Amino acid sequence: MPKKIIQIAGVDEVGRGCLAGPVFSAAVILNKKIDKKNIKDSKKTSFKERIILAEYIKKNSIYALGKANVEEINNLNILNASLLSMKRALNNLKHKPSLAYIDGISIPKNLKIKCKNFIRGDERISCIAAASIIAKVARDLFMMKLAKKYPKYSWHKNFGYGTRDHLKSLEKYGVTKYHRKKFGPVHNILMCATRETQ
Repeated sequence: MPKKIIQIAGVDEVGRGCLAGPVFSAAVILNKKIDKKNIKDSKKTSFKERIILAEYIKKNSIYALGKANVEEINNLNILNASLLSMKRALNNLKHKPSLAYIDGISIPKNLKIKCKNFIRGDERISCIAAASIIAKVARDLFMMKLAKKYPKYSWHKNFGYGTRDHLKSLEKYGVTKYHRKKFGPVHNILMCATRETQ
């Protein structure tokens, strides 16, 4: 009997530490012939490099995205929302893998696919690094589009992370519906505003 081919999907999330916007995940099954030498953790590539790499990966893989919105992050907490976005990415794959390699210490619950987690998997495993690139580009483009509606917060540059300019804008202009209200800096501003109105 011929050996069963094991197809592995790498899964990673992006945007967990942001103060605004959804968390995105990607699941990627790489083509065996893909050149892996430039596929590395999205945090170690520039914005322009990621755009080019993302297009290359998309053309040479099976991939899908999943996300959890701000309301889900506020209700579930960021860990559970991140795991939910990973689960959605895997469920959105048109071709189901035999195995999923998950970045981090936790694995999404109630999956029909066998999973294995890897701490710092995006630094060690190509399919997870590819997933980090796809998810990062998708989320960055989403935040850049959102920035046109909310230009005061510089999301086209900080992508929702708690940079100095973002924090200054929060203090000056207040909290939007896309901010994560249970995250420390956002929560503190809301509490101050509540005290001022009492």
